[in-house]
Amino acid sequence: MGQSGRGQAWALALHGGAGPARSRSYEREEAHMRGVLDAAAAELEAGASALDVVGAAVAALEASGMHIAGRGAAPNADGVWELDAAIMDGATRKAGAVAALVGFESPIAVARCVLERTPHVLLAGAGAAAFARAQGCAPVPDPAAYYTPAASRPVAPGELAHGTVGAVAKDRAGRLAAATSTGGLLHKMPGRVGDAPLIGAGTWADGRCAVSCTGQGELFIRANVAADVSARIVYARQSLHAACAGALADMAALGGDGGLIAVDADGEIAAPFVSDGMKRGLANAGGLRDVRTFR
Repeated sequence: MGQSGRGQAWALALHGGAGPARSRSYEREEAHMRGVLDAAAAELEAGASALDVVGAAVAALEASGMHIAGRGAAPNADGVWELDAAIMDGATRKAGAVAALVGFESPIAVARCVLERTPHVLLAGAGAAAFARAQGCAPVPDPAAYYTPAASRPVAPGELAHGTVGAVAKDRAGRLAAATSTGGLLHKMPGRVGDAPLIGAGTWADGRCAVSCTGQGELFIRANVAADVSARIVYARQSLHAACAGALADMAALGGDGGLIAVDADGEIAAPFVSDGMKRGLANAGGLRDVRTFR
């Protein structure tokens, strides 16, 4: 799915994860995403930075408990909630990320602190948690009471059942940014890290495009999907839509499924997927407002 937005002053896309179940309705999730989309669009229209907008949008999706990220994440095979997130500023290519983070409400907020308050890009495990505590990030005192898993089902051996949220934006100043947050695979091995916090694999922003991916993280890592979109634009001179389709096809050829959202420097928006569907919302300064899951 693509949307022409060439020359738009600002553009925005959100996702709530690829591979939703066709057996259920997502009206509640779509209604919430529409509210997040409208709030983010209003901020961009008022001149807010793309980086601020994608961070706030992902934090709202985390807090909703409606997606496999933030409050809606599922525990790993040992019953522990280990979460991943990343945020990237296309104007500077500064990025912050956390992996296997335990005990904090908003992984994307911790990732933003990594970007702004450290010389590093990625903090993991106990080190990430210690950093989050030192920064005063909101803790989760009682995980069993706080988390409301958006999906919980048996997973077949070798199955990569997944879920993620993300946002990408172009602001009125032409800056691009991307943010992604995830609870990772259902019943994942302790310590497993997916593509979401890996800059280039699941999250990317530069002067050409901003990308947030969702799907089977192991395959997105192996195909380096998010950065591949930008590489196709600059080296192969492909359009955003062609670049996104090619990057996803490369991943799918390895046996994976999923999707991505992307915006480019012209305000073009793309939201393709190679799965049963993808919860997504698109908006731009020209009046576009589109939220859907399967269509």
